[in-house]
Amino acid sequence: MANIKSAKKRILVNQTKADRNKAIKSGVKTAMKKVFAAVEAGDKAAATEALAAATATIDKATTKGVYHKNTASRKVSRLAQAVNKMA
Repeated sequence: MANIKSAKKRILVNQTKADRNKAIKSGVKTAMKKVFAAVEAGDKAAATEALAAATATIDKATTKGVYHKNTASRKVSRLAQAVNKMA
């Protein structure tokens, strides 16, 4: 355990940031699962709706610095590809 006051603060701040990032990443994963579930079910309308919601969630996570822009782009691309393959 740290003894210096500033080190103790850094530990608290880092824990807070880690919790925030974990919550945001969890939300992204949930949104992605909803898209893939709709694709598996074959529901084009639900998949398109879920894709829009997931894209917004991923973009917000990128804006907050949780994901790198290329990672976010890759995730959105994979989701869009899955929805577009439905025919």
